[in-house]
Amino acid sequence: MRRLGAQARGLGAALVAAMGFLAPGAWADEPRAQCTATLSGRRVVVRPEAQAFVTQELDRLLRLGLAGRLEVELTLLRRRKLWFDEQVDSARLTQVLSFSKGEYLLDGRALPSGTPVLALERTAWTLKEPPESNESFVVQLNVRLQVVTAASLSKVASWLTQGESAEDERSTVTRNLLRTVAEDLTRDASGRCDVSLVQ
Repeated sequence: MRRLGAQARGLGAALVAAMGFLAPGAWADEPRAQCTATLSGRRVVVRPEAQAFVTQELDRLLRLGLAGRLEVELTLLRRRKLWFDEQVDSARLTQVLSFSKGEYLLDGRALPSGTPVLALERTAWTLKEPPESNESFVVQLNVRLQVVTAASLSKVASWLTQGESAEDERSTVTRNLLRTVAEDLTRDASGRCDVSLVQ
């Protein structure tokens, strides 16, 4: 019982510490994902962007030295009338968002200061065949930013309880609770953009 009480107190302290980053109004600006896409010959080039992803709370975590995992998923679709769009190609990439020496870095590349827009890595596809004159394409974009993970929160809980409970002794409820808090510190958004033809 003593061990369970210590675990509960440690978990409570960890959750209070994590939730301290979640102030009222934290989600005032909803994150947005958008892109521009062009088609030249058989080559499709997509330039995705993420807006309003870094809240004050996530900014504080990044400035404390944590890194954000930015996961980007792009899907190229061929439009079909009176039917579902056909998937032509897709790409997934992960970028690291960090803060160092007074500036934000995306995969080590410095971002313009004061900008709420994250210019993500450009993606390109080559179509197997030249498109027909009446064909049109669209890109589906999904972006997810996570700064705090369930694993990192679990380490904080272990540190606060001074190692009284090992990872394998932690209950399923505890793991699910930590995962829930981590999800609350996650931002995601989806968007679509038409592929425009470049002459």
